[in-house]
Order: sequence, then C-alpha cells, then structure tokens
Amino acid sequence: MRVYLAVAMLMLAFVAYTEAQDQEETIEQRFANFGQQMAEVTKSLAEKAKTTFTDVHNSEFATESRNWFQKQFDTLKEKINSQ
Repeated sequence: MRVYLAVAMLMLAFVAYTEAQDQEETIEQRFANFGQQMAEVTKSLAEKAKTTFTDVHNSEFATESRNWFQKQFDTLKEKINSQ
C-alpha cells in the first residue's frame, strides 16, 4: 500500500506542478489544492483497500480455508482431550 501512496503523491505533485504552470496561483492556493487532491486520493485508496480486503475475506477460498483450519483444530483438541 505504501507503493500506491508514493505513486499517488508523485502523480499529484506532477499534476499540481503542471497546473501551476498553466495558471498564475499563489503558493497558498497551490498548497490548498494539493491538500485537497491528497485527501481525495487517500480517501479513494482507503475505500479501494477496504473493498479489496472485504472481497478477499469473503471469498470462497478464504471461507473454505477458515472452515478447514477450524475443523483440523477441533479434531486436534478432541484427540488431546481424549488421551
């Protein structure tokens, strides 16, 4: 996820730089725009990460894996308790 943030920051810096050349803005306006863009990108990345995590967590493979490990753990507990 750090790579995504680094790439996003570089892209925003590039966009801010090219926009600054096109328009005469004050430094204060540039920082405000850059801050807004960073907030939007961060929010977007957080939403995508959350969605991906949820999709992976609820996937068939993950569910079956959790069930299999739980079954193996329960079997092991039963063997230990019966001895």
